[in-house]
Order: sequence, then C-alpha cells, then structure tokens
Amino acid sequence: MKKIIIATKNKGKTKEFKNLFRKLSGNYKVLTLNELSDSPEIIENGHSFIENATIKAQKIFQKYGQITIADDSGLVVDALGGRPGIYSARYASNHNDQANLKKVIEEIIPIPQDKRTAHFVTALVTIGPQGKMTNTGQVNGILLDKPLGNNGFGYDPIFYYPPLEKTFAQMSENEKNQVSHRGKAMKKLFTAWPLYLKGEMNENINL
Repeated sequence: MKKIIIATKNKGKTKEFKNLFRKLSGNYKVLTLNELSDSPEIIENGHSFIENATIKAQKIFQKYGQITIADDSGLVVDALGGRPGIYSARYASNHNDQANLKKVIEEIIPIPQDKRTAHFVTALVTIGPQGKMTNTGQVNGILLDKPLGNNGFGYDPIFYYPPLEKTFAQMSENEKNQVSHRGKAMKKLFTAWPLYLKGEMNENINL
C-alpha cells in the first residue's frame, strides 16, 4: 500500500484531513507526523502561506521519500491589517488555541461589528516524485467577540459564516468540509490528483 504523508501534528487538522482523504485515498495509507518516528524539526520562516507549506512539504518529502501534502492555514482579519495571518497558530502562544483565540477577541472588541470582516486561507502544497502542486482555498466570514459552538478548533468558535448562520464551531463536520477554506483546497487537489500522479501538474498553481 502506498503512503501519503500529511505534514502536520495538529490534531484538529489531522482529523479533517483523514476524513476528507477517505474520498481519495484508495490504495493509499494516510499518515501524519504524529505517526512517524524521527520527524525533522521544521522552521516556518516563509512570508506567505504557500511559502510555509512548501517548506514543510519539502522537508518531509526529503526525509521520507513519500508523497507529502503540507498545509499552511490562517485567519486574516481585515481591520487588524491582515493579522494574525501566517502567525495564526502562534499568535499569542505557540499552538495554544485558547490563548490565540483570546488575543484575537481582545483585539476585535473595540472594532464595530460591521467592520469585523475576515477570511480563512489555506495553502496546500503537494511534493512527491511527480513534482510539486499547489492548491489554495478561502472562505469569508465575520468575527464574533464571544465563542459559539463546541466543534472544530483554532478560531472556529468566533468565525461566523453568514450563508449558514453559524460559526465554524457550530457546524457539523460535513457542513464545515463543504464550505471551509481547507475543504475548498482539498476539492481542487482531488480534481487535479489524477493529472498530478501522471506528472502533469508539476509546479502548477491551481487556484
């Protein structure tokens, strides 16, 4: 059985990826960094979501030689000049969802409700013997100053999605996958996957 490595240790992302990949995996076994020994340290010093995802994918592919998909995602708040952006996972504290959430809430409280527009962004970079493929996804919403819902992770409890009148944390897993930034990027990846395996998507950015 062939393997696909998802270059993350984030439990929330791991769950989403494995659920999404059930549609594609076929004869592939999907692994994350939590399931691999001696995974290398990755320094995310890129200046964009795509750069950071590329750094992660390259590092893991070089280590294990298996097709690797790396995700870099974040929350972009218009009234905060795009923050937290690429620093979303370490905005207040490294990979502490509650601390990061609290900091964003404190920063948006003075901002009028109609100015709290934001969007989630995902960049997926796939690197393997076939080359490199990049897929991106974005979803727009409005930030709340009080968390609602118990599902999801990260900033999901304050990211309100008007078409469904719910925060991401109030959505079922299926609802979120249909509209989320990561779900959109994965749909593009699935569409392009047969071409990628043939080596026909090398360095192509599929937006």
